Amino acid sequence: MSRIAIYGVGNMGEAVLAGLLRAGQDPDEITVVEPNPERADEIGARHGVTARSASEAATWGEIHLLIVKPHQVPDLLDEIGDSLGADDIVASLAAGVPTATIEGRLPAGIAVVRVMPNTPALVGQGMAALSAGAAATDEQVERVAEVLRTGGSAVIVPESQQDVVTGLSGSGPAYVFYIAEALIEAGVVLGLPRTSASELATQTLLGAATMLRESGEHPSILRERVTSPGGTTAAGLRTLDEHAVRAAVMAAVEAAAERSAELGRG
Repeated sequence: MSRIAIYGVGNMGEAVLAGLLRAGQDPDEITVVEPNPERADEIGARHGVTARSASEAATWGEIHLLIVKPHQVPDLLDEIGDSLGADDIVASLAAGVPTATIEGRLPAGIAVVRVMPNTPALVGQGMAALSAGAAATDEQVERVAEVLRTGGSAVIVPESQQDVVTGLSGSGPAYVFYIAEALIEAGVVLGLPRTSASELATQTLLGAATMLRESGEHPSILRERVTSPGGTTAAGLRTLDEHAVRAAVMAAVEAAAERSAELGRG
């Protein structure tokens, strides 16, 4: 792989870093930029990588991963723009920030890629969606995708779909955790020890997700196979429908997508 500069090593930044190292990337070919000196020292000691200033990393790196808050992106771009090489790639993992906004603060012709990751990258099961900016070639987008696949899976989508991706997979883990909480609390209310309820809910979610991925079948078919006429699952599903759970999940994705679009406009 290329020399990779990671700007921001919070949870997501460290997840990307850990994935690269698991995949065999040489620590000497990675640098991190972290304004908190204690955090920078911690990351360096834990992973064996070098911390640099933003301008130093911009000169040194070839692929630049911006893993900072959306409001921090403009100042960071102003700091690194003049130090980037003509063949460098800037990949932004900041929610809602369009490639055009990034390109407007960089020298003309710099390749920009927009990325929406999610937090399961922390355990090597992340999902990232990538979109090319105006100057980015297919080969450059694929180079960034290769980096992100070290933390799970990656797909390439038109940038017009990025806000929907944010609402679905970017925010999606939180919806799953929300459902897990509800399952666990239901078990506790009905008399299960919390440890047992947690184990039952967690493994059930993992098993269902694994079946969905490995079977390749539509979720409605898998659901029907669990649902016997007049049985326990049918009773539970009827209650979910009565409470409009399906509509609530769809509305949650829509609300998150709209918020992503608002962040982009801001």
